[in-house]
This record gives sequence, C-alpha cells and structure tokens, in this order.
Amino acid sequence: MRYQRQQPPGCGGCLVIGLLLVLITGGAPALLDLLGFLFFSGVTAILLLFALFWGFSYWMQRQVSTYEASQSESHNRFVWLLVHILVKIAQLDNYISKEEVQTIQRFFQINLRYNQTKMNWVKNLIKEATQSTESMESLLQEFKSTFAYEPRLILLELIYQIVYTKDPIPHNELETARRIAEFLAISQYDLRTIEAKYAYHQRRQAQATFDSDERYYAILGLEKGAGAEDIKKAYRQLSMKYHPDKVRHLGEEFRAIAEEKMKEINGAYDYFKKKFTL
Repeated sequence: MRYQRQQPPGCGGCLVIGLLLVLITGGAPALLDLLGFLFFSGVTAILLLFALFWGFSYWMQRQVSTYEASQSESHNRFVWLLVHILVKIAQLDNYISKEEVQTIQRFFQINLRYNQTKMNWVKNLIKEATQSTESMESLLQEFKSTFAYEPRLILLELIYQIVYTKDPIPHNELETARRIAEFLAISQYDLRTIEAKYAYHQRRQAQATFDSDERYYAILGLEKGAGAEDIKKAYRQLSMKYHPDKVRHLGEEFRAIAEEKMKEINGAYDYFKKKFTL
C-alpha cells in the first residue's frame, strides 16, 4: 500500500477537543450553555449577513432607479432597445452563452465607460432581455419608428462592434447585421463604411504589418485608390451624419461615441490632405 501523509486536524477537530475540555471541567450544564451560545451566535451571524446583503441590494437598486430617473426617456429607451437587440443577435443559435453576456457587458463597461451603478442597470436589462419573448422584428420596428437616421447609425456601429469581437465572425450574425441595416434604411454607402472599418481591424489583427492607406480609406468607406474628389465627398457626408449634436438627446455616452467617430473621420481626412494636398 502506498504511504499517504496524514493531514493535520482542521478546525472541526479543534472544536471537538474544546467541547470535550468544557465537558470535563464544567460538566453537562456548561457544555449545553456553550452549545446554545454557539447556535444562537451562528443564527445571529446568518441573519446579520442576510440583512447586510439585502441592504446592499436595496441600496444598489435605489442607485439604479435614481440614475434611470435622471436620464431622458429617449436615452433609457435607446439603451433598452439596444440591449434587447444585442441579446437577440446572441440568441440566433437559440442559446446565449456566458461569454456572449460578458461581451455585451464589456462593451458597456469599456466602450461606454459605464460605472458600477450603470452596469447594474445594464445587467438587469440583459436578464430581462434573455427572458423576453419579444421578436427581433418588433424591436427593430420600434427603433426605426422612434429614432432618426443618426441614432440608427450608432446602433449599427454598436452591433458591428459586438459581432466583430468574435473570431471567426459568425456568418449568420454578420448576415443579420446586414439585414438590420437594410430594415433600418441605412444606405449602402454607410453600411459599407461601417463594415469596411471592422473588416480592416480584423485583418490588421491577423497580420503583423498594415497599410495606412487601406486603413483610412476604410474609415471613409472608400475603396483603396479613390481620388481626391471622392475623399472630399465622403468626408462631407460622414461629418454631417456623425455630428455629436445629432445624438445629444441619447445621452453623453452616445455623444462620446459620435465624437470618437468624428475623430476617426477627421484623422483620415487629415492624412489624405497631407498626402494629396487637398
């Protein structure tokens, strides 16, 4: 038989030894008093922990309610629809994995810089969305009838961000993103701009080197080699569509997304201005 090192007694052994010592020194009454004390102390500790947990949960829900009340109806509905649509995309295979939920959560936490209170709100929305029987079509129809073109572009940008976090890209999710763009009446040019941007980033991650021209053409939604007039036209169109003031009513985080998009567009145009002396 193989020798096995004996494990030292744990806390349970210490407790038994202690109870034996109490029994020897104080008799049965002392032992019963000690057991009663331990029992009621344990019950008290459990009740205290439960009260602390309930109190913290109640406080967090109050924080979430206060935050919701401080935001506009447009902002709250935009986020609600966004979360439900993203969850529906994740459920295309009739199952939403823990990794997909974490991807959606990371998007709000990292890209939109949500703090703990906002993240608790998003987690509640994700839980609600996973249990919802509402169809993707009805969600998109409400979005289309509620929000103008610029917020629809923001939605499509966010959908592509989620889809392109996966490697390889699920073909059915990419096709769904394209169908959503068509349903929301997004122009082919704007769809090509968004898709080219994320496709470029994916290729760049797979290669050690990258082409600066290709990157900036992708941001402007142009094929590599497009001329100066095409660059100017693309810049003017995108600047109008992604102006931050057009999505101000959705909340500061979505205005920040538009600002980041404008920085990309301006950066691409500045690159070509220097290259072609526009």
